[in-house]
Amino acid sequence: MKEFFGWVRSICFAIVLALALGIFVFQPYKVDGHSMDPTLQDEQRVFVSKLSHTFSYLPDYGDIVVVDSRVKRNRTLMDDITGHPLVSMLLDKPEDKSMYIKRVIGKPGDVLEFKDHKVYRNGTPLDEPYIKEEMDYMSDQVVTVPENNVFVMGDNRNDSTDSRELGTIPMNHIIGTMIKNPFSSQ
Repeated sequence: MKEFFGWVRSICFAIVLALALGIFVFQPYKVDGHSMDPTLQDEQRVFVSKLSHTFSYLPDYGDIVVVDSRVKRNRTLMDDITGHPLVSMLLDKPEDKSMYIKRVIGKPGDVLEFKDHKVYRNGTPLDEPYIKEEMDYMSDQVVTVPENNVFVMGDNRNDSTDSRELGTIPMNHIIGTMIKNPFSSQ
């Protein structure tokens, strides 16, 4: 009996550790759609470091991040817990379609413009070798990224729901930053 409870205690510890790592440290995500073509493919699995979310630090320009697209609502710790794949499975929760994978284009204070089929940050056109094709989108709108927000876009600019539609993304809606795979060109 003592051995049995030892096993149960070990299994419970492993589950709690897996949950804690997935909620606060890293988590796998699956790319859903073609908005990050050619960098990431539909159905591709990526690992995301959640340390930026856990410790609220700002991602760098060009970082690929997972964002909660529901920017009109506040996120809570319960969102992080129920977003863990193991918890979702136990709760028989359907796959969450509100998490988007995008690239950071603007940080707080940046002024963004969309003209000549390019993105301009603070008056300078961005060199973006990672985009799929020339961007069709142009606008007279000038976006100034507010404090504690970022502006994100998909690499497939002509087929991406991103900050052009959603607005800027609050820092607490940045779930994590993609971990670079040392075995790929990313």
